[in-house]
Amino acid sequence: MLEKLSSLSGSSQALQQLQDLRTRRLLQIIAISLLGLLIALLLVNGATKLLLLTGSLALCCAAAAAFYQRSLLAAYLLLWSMVLMLSGLAWVAGGLRDIAVLGYPGVLIYAALFGSSMLFVSLLLFIIAFCALMAWATMQGLLIPHIPVISWNTVVFIGVILLITGFSVYLMTKDLRQLMDSLQRENERVRNSQAEIERLAHHDRLTGLPNRILAEIIYQQLLQHCRSNDLRLAVLFLDLDNFKPVNDSLGHSAGDLVLQQLATRLLSQMPEGAMLCRFGGDEFLALVPTDADDGKLSLLAKAMINQTCSPFLVMQTHIEISGSVGIAVVPRDGVEFNVLSKKADMAMYKAKSDGRNTWRFYDEEIDKANIDKFNLLQQIRLALKEQQFQLYYQPKVNLTTGAITGAEALVRWPQLDGSVISPLEFIPLCEESGLIVELGHWVLQEACRACQRWQQLGYGGITVAVNLSSVQFRDGALEQSVQQALKDAGLPAAALELELTESLLIGEALNIQQQLDQLSSLGLTFAIDDFGTGYSNLGYLRRFNATTLKIDKSFISSLCMSKRDEPLVQAIVQLAKSLGLNTVAEGVEDAQTLQKLQQMGCDEAQGYFWSPPLPEADFLRFLPSV
Repeated sequence: MLEKLSSLSGSSQALQQLQDLRTRRLLQIIAISLLGLLIALLLVNGATKLLLLTGSLALCCAAAAAFYQRSLLAAYLLLWSMVLMLSGLAWVAGGLRDIAVLGYPGVLIYAALFGSSMLFVSLLLFIIAFCALMAWATMQGLLIPHIPVISWNTVVFIGVILLITGFSVYLMTKDLRQLMDSLQRENERVRNSQAEIERLAHHDRLTGLPNRILAEIIYQQLLQHCRSNDLRLAVLFLDLDNFKPVNDSLGHSAGDLVLQQLATRLLSQMPEGAMLCRFGGDEFLALVPTDADDGKLSLLAKAMINQTCSPFLVMQTHIEISGSVGIAVVPRDGVEFNVLSKKADMAMYKAKSDGRNTWRFYDEEIDKANIDKFNLLQQIRLALKEQQFQLYYQPKVNLTTGAITGAEALVRWPQLDGSVISPLEFIPLCEESGLIVELGHWVLQEACRACQRWQQLGYGGITVAVNLSSVQFRDGALEQSVQQALKDAGLPAAALELELTESLLIGEALNIQQQLDQLSSLGLTFAIDDFGTGYSNLGYLRRFNATTLKIDKSFISSLCMSKRDEPLVQAIVQLAKSLGLNTVAEGVEDAQTLQKLQQMGCDEAQGYFWSPPLPEADFLRFLPSV
């Protein structure tokens, strides 16, 4: 809307300037014409003087009209008064041979400059008709021309006519020159604008680097060059690690400054003939002609990663990030730009999965892994549809009384051949694809129904624990899902415990805290799973109303074999007690570890010492008789 108003304002201003110029030119023509008539008045008398006086008065009226911005009226008064005056002078004097006829071209020039098409045509037709009339009248003897004697007065009259006509021609050519200059400037501006539009269409606005569109064009050019010079063409795909927190904590303006500085750094590392492009977001693409030595590409990838690792000073803040690089090479990995970019991207993700801050060359195993991943994802969708997943339950034991206090629900995926696909394979893929929301809802429903069945059998003191993924918090529907599961099963909320990982509490803390507060108001409890392996932030324990700390099995399994873990486990138990939290040790597999935990004052434990995760029927047989 603002652009439209600005455009209208500009057009209105241009029209006003044109109108002012038109008025100024009219006043100039009237002034020079009036001056010429006044000079002529000093040299004539009789009828000629009367005609010149009448013409002068008409010019004064035209000047008044022009002064009051009535340009068209002023043009009509000026031109018709002049043509009638010239016609009258020619009729009373020399007819077609009279010097007054010389003024007709000037009148027509004025008409072309200031009048409308109708005014110009009417004047032209009148002049032609009047000249024809004078010729006919002369031939019939009705008009007897008076040929004046050549004198200085004649020279003055001719000079006046030429002065007025020449002045009008001068103004017209001056305006035409100005118009041509303006058109040339406008054409230059349009050409510059087109060049800028083309540059913006092919270059990244933030870094000035070629964008994805231009990258493909450059790729084709470099490919021809490499073929002509028996070289290979490498595509290096760089993606930044942990860049999102920069934008989230310092703002996108800070992130933009980091990208600008990084672009400058990366350009300094490009070998001769290579081209660096910004592929989008925090992704950069390098097109590098190279020989058969992959070692040079490894060195370049390492140099690019080093540039990302060097601290950035932005807004008086030191920012440290890292990067991962994937490399694909023509012709080994393909020829088409899109194919090479995709394979370099896949290699980059392989570098991320291998620990980040490194580089990987594309190989067929990566492709195979992606195909396997895709096929597994399709199988997961089918498994959800056909309810192939099962819940197993691992007992939790009170270390003081030996009583079973609850069970952790763990999802399993049995196959028709008797094998079981590990959760380590399908859970990360479910989280990545978002299917964990559907799977998590099913787990909640099944676990709550199972716990209700236990209570109906007389095991009222046994609770069920369900693990949550951070993905389940993203759509804000988790509270509704939990409420629905409890309602459908008829299970009291106090019988349900939700297990959260420490990393979940760090990301998007405000959003998650709001949802946890809503869940806490239902009456259920929270446990912090795998405690000690993440951030172990005491502030999160207080803010998220945790009631239980589950000590990760990596500390428990080596408790009796490594003196290093014993003080750590003891510290976690003491910390939990000081905060009024219950402690659960995971991965207890022998009596010696159990005894050590009892000495430390640990409250509960679970592990293969008592039982592995069991199907519900086996779990019920494991429970003591009511």
